Amino acid sequence: MTHIESEVSIEEKLKALYELQLVDSEIDKIKILRGELPLEVQDLEDEIAGLNTRIKNLFDECKNLEQAVANKKTEIANANALIKKYQEQQENVRNNREYDSLSKEIEFQTLEIELCEKRIKEFTSQIKAKKEQIDSYTKTLKEREQDLKNKKKELDDIITETQKEEEQLLKRSKEIEKIVEPRLITAYKRIRSNARNGLAVVTVERDACGGCFAKIPPQRQLEIRSRKKIIVCEYCGRILVDKNIIDKDNK
Repeated sequence: MTHIESEVSIEEKLKALYELQLVDSEIDKIKILRGELPLEVQDLEDEIAGLNTRIKNLFDECKNLEQAVANKKTEIANANALIKKYQEQQENVRNNREYDSLSKEIEFQTLEIELCEKRIKEFTSQIKAKKEQIDSYTKTLKEREQDLKNKKKELDDIITETQKEEEQLLKRSKEIEKIVEPRLITAYKRIRSNARNGLAVVTVERDACGGCFAKIPPQRQLEIRSRKKIIVCEYCGRILVDKNIIDKDNK
């Protein structure tokens, strides 16, 4: 009696694992349908955030440069006021020494004005270059925002179409997992993660493993059809079941 119960137990586990594979494969198809869209959306969001940061930084730099230009213009105004003051003082000097001293001050302020004007040209050139960068980044930003809008709509449409189905499949997957002991579920998930196509449980097709297509000896096939123990492919490590395991149950 115990032996029969054991056989039934293993068979039920094999059926559950195979059904779990079918359900998880359907979930995989939905994820493939979404493709790289979630990653593309994330990449676009990151790029947009980066562009916004660069534009903000350039605006701040322009503001600082414009303030620097204003400061230099103030310095020029102050220097011109001093030159005027020194020129007026030259008209009332008592000797050549005082006149020469004032002339040096006028010369110094004139050089200061020239230096300020040079700096203003440099700052103005930098402002122009940065504003051109802002225009370029702003254009790119608008393009990326439109790309993001399109990608999000595309992704949302796919999610809307598949969400209900995916939720039902995920629920069924969790239900099936409860039938099988955690040790087998862990092994199943490990095999799935290592398999390129996500297949951990495969049927025997034309005397071969449905995963790696390696030939299976006749005696091994008999053992698989008997469903008395869990058998894995000695080449790829996938769990093997006979192709009628679900059909037979449904008949």
